[in-house]
Amino acid sequence: MAAIYPSLAIRPATQADASLIVDFIRRLAAYEKLEHEAKASEADIVRDLFGPEPKVFCEIAEWEGEAVGFALWFYTYSTFQGRHGIWLEDLFVDPAVRGKGIGKALLVHLAQRCVKEGLGRFEWWVLDWNEPSIDFYKSQGGVMQDEWTKVRVDGEALVRLGGEG
Repeated sequence: MAAIYPSLAIRPATQADASLIVDFIRRLAAYEKLEHEAKASEADIVRDLFGPEPKVFCEIAEWEGEAVGFALWFYTYSTFQGRHGIWLEDLFVDPAVRGKGIGKALLVHLAQRCVKEGLGRFEWWVLDWNEPSIDFYKSQGGVMQDEWTKVRVDGEALVRLGGEG
């Protein structure tokens, strides 16, 4: 990336980035109008990204030496393909530096990981009202999967479901 974007560096997050990651999560939640759902703490991030067996990972984008964005991701598995993939949980770039190719560079970075590791898919959600992001993802080759409906069980419903049996 450095040759294409001399002011940009992408690096793996470290435990010292926990508060930064929480800040990015909260800023993303505000943009998505989901602040009420952003409950992750620094302790959660330290435990899950930097504990003895992490199952979620994060890349930090730095522009001219300053952290300006992140991509938080984890591995998935497709039984149809018989291969792992990457699920991009969050992608955020500070609005002050949008338009400089940072979001694209984060996507390229993870796509390169997929190719290098022989993974079959690179997927993520985008809110249906977020036209700028939808347009951007389509311009990068993203295909909207409108035939699928997301299902979620959480809170009391999760406790009830988990209590059966």
